[in-house]
Amino acid sequence: MFSGKTEELIRRLKRANIAAMKVAVFKPVIDTRYDETAIVSHDVSSILAQPVATSALILNVSDDTAVVGIDEAQFFDAGLPDVCQKLAQRGIRVIAAGLDMDYRGVPFGPMPNLLAVAEYVTKVHAICVHCGNLATHSYRLADGDAVILLGEKIHYEPRCRMCYHKGSALKLS
Repeated sequence: MFSGKTEELIRRLKRANIAAMKVAVFKPVIDTRYDETAIVSHDVSSILAQPVATSALILNVSDDTAVVGIDEAQFFDAGLPDVCQKLAQRGIRVIAAGLDMDYRGVPFGPMPNLLAVAEYVTKVHAICVHCGNLATHSYRLADGDAVILLGEKIHYEPRCRMCYHKGSALKLS
């Protein structure tokens, strides 16, 4: 979290709009943190999006769509990689943003399979709030063990591998 994934997705989609390409943007219906019908980055950049309950609904884009953007891909069902493959086979550029690991450091939702079939992967990193190294983990500050907890800075903080494991060890003791 806090690495600029959504910001980068919005930047790429806005560039496609500038190039007069037809763009369709999707987000999971459960992501209501900042807005019901837009994807919004932590720095408050935004772009309108269609909330969908399942990845299969993304296939309903019109034939003249050139680019599909998908935010919070980790929250989608296991069918997302197949949906992205089908869109790509139709000649549509697919740009998806999501967390590769959950707060436990475990691959998150459909992301491992999506990463495996992607032609290009850009991995962005936040900065560890404890030591300043590249952050690779989302450390959960809030109590509870549900995998999905929509949150912001009060619920999570970016940490490098070492600071993440130090904090996890402290929680267990």
